[in-house]
Amino acid sequence: MKNVGQQMTSGAVSGLTSTIALQPFDLLKTRLQQGDSVQDRNVSVLKTIREVLNSNGMRGLWRGTAPSLIRNVPGVALYMTGLTQLRSIMASSQYFTVPIIHNQPNATHSSVLPKLTNTGNLVAGATTRVGVGLLMNPLTLLKARFESNIYAYQTLSGAFASLVRSGPTELLRGVSAASLRDAPYAGIFVVFYEALKRNASLVVTPTSHTQSSILHSGAAAVAGALATLATHPFDVVKTKLQVRTENQYLSFASTVQTIWRYRGIRGYFDGASLRLSRKVLSSAIGWAVYEFILMSVWS
Repeated sequence: MKNVGQQMTSGAVSGLTSTIALQPFDLLKTRLQQGDSVQDRNVSVLKTIREVLNSNGMRGLWRGTAPSLIRNVPGVALYMTGLTQLRSIMASSQYFTVPIIHNQPNATHSSVLPKLTNTGNLVAGATTRVGVGLLMNPLTLLKARFESNIYAYQTLSGAFASLVRSGPTELLRGVSAASLRDAPYAGIFVVFYEALKRNASLVVTPTSHTQSSILHSGAAAVAGALATLATHPFDVVKTKLQVRTENQYLSFASTVQTIWRYRGIRGYFDGASLRLSRKVLSSAIGWAVYEFILMSVWS
């Protein structure tokens, strides 16, 4: 697991593929989550799609693709590489090492990633995701505001200059909510992804990279769905913090209270169906691509 360059390349290709294919899901989710009035309770996915198409045509659904690529391509590459490297280090510890079991499926066609205990996977996923999220938060903020229709950004350079002028505190806006979302999401995801891969390979042993990719895609989709449902309220809070500038959205606690006051319990699940769809598909595409490239290079 020493070839960081191959891992970074695999992660970058994974991020590029999933971002371009799934950008409309991100844009629609942001639009659904940004509102807080009583009227917003009646906003639906279809209504939001019609508004975007009427205003900007089909291209409008891909608004924010450039900042998404700038955020996601290096972000996914750093996350997947960092996760792989951290798991490699942790695999040398007796506290996280998985006992060797004979008659396991051929690792060449099963997975080339390090094997850890559930605790190890939980810690590795959460730690790596929060670290990368903190590093990439300014780009995450830029991406969210570009997707929102509250801001009239026309160019990436102008948008970024506006953020920089607001000071360093603004560049880290929403990072607390993002960390509370990302730590459990990544931890839960990696635990279920690895467990599903392992158990599925015992039932149907993959004999080719293509079969392994199908197995990885299915395991990632299920793991992504479970992790997304468990952490969605924090995603709503993060979006509010990053796209709204009113006083009631200046802190994590006040944002939680404002959502409850205007939207009730349903407000914490605004855009859940879109995020769920996006995460399931991006996980299925991203991890299948990442592992397929690594297996192809190392076989």
